[in-house]
Amino acid sequence: MTSIWTGERVRLRGIEPSDWEAFRRFDENSADMRAADMMYPPRSAEGYRRWTEEQSTRDPEGEEFMLAIEANGVLVGSLSTSGTDRLAGRFSYGVSVGDEHKRRGYASEAVVLLMAYMFAERRYHKCEISIYSVNEPSIRLHEELGFVTEGRLRDHVFFAGTHQDLVVLGMTAQEFWARHAERTSTVLRPSAGTTGC
Repeated sequence: MTSIWTGERVRLRGIEPSDWEAFRRFDENSADMRAADMMYPPRSAEGYRRWTEEQSTRDPEGEEFMLAIEANGVLVGSLSTSGTDRLAGRFSYGVSVGDEHKRRGYASEAVVLLMAYMFAERRYHKCEISIYSVNEPSIRLHEELGFVTEGRLRDHVFFAGTHQDLVVLGMTAQEFWARHAERTSTVLRPSAGTTGC
């Protein structure tokens, strides 16, 4: 039997305490930190150890959770759900891959695995994400996955000494299954006549 958390390139798993060194290495790339979120002051090794320990013991049954992205037994990045709204049937996520692991298809496969789970198992109807306009590689990745640009919030965030736009993209469950049903586990694919939402 195949795990719904395993694709051709990556496996999604819980955060382990031993992952702290990889997360510290990822955070040392200032350009990646700025593209994904913002710059933070340096954290101590003990701070990383404590953070991964806390992540490893969090209850994974909630709607908002964080997973490690692993390829060939190596931690290459992470993704986490956020902005979950059960009433509206909407969720968001963030994905990050370490600089030395980029452009290998890890992020796109991890996103497809996560979205299949959220649509098929959690009954969400739509995924909405927000990306800084300066993060053009991430915008292109999501457009290639089938996300549609729904708007742009001008001068919405401030970092790197200036205000930046925030690009809002979305994809419905029906759009997802029409485009990605073949890439997902047969366990997660909706049965005939359903949209997965």
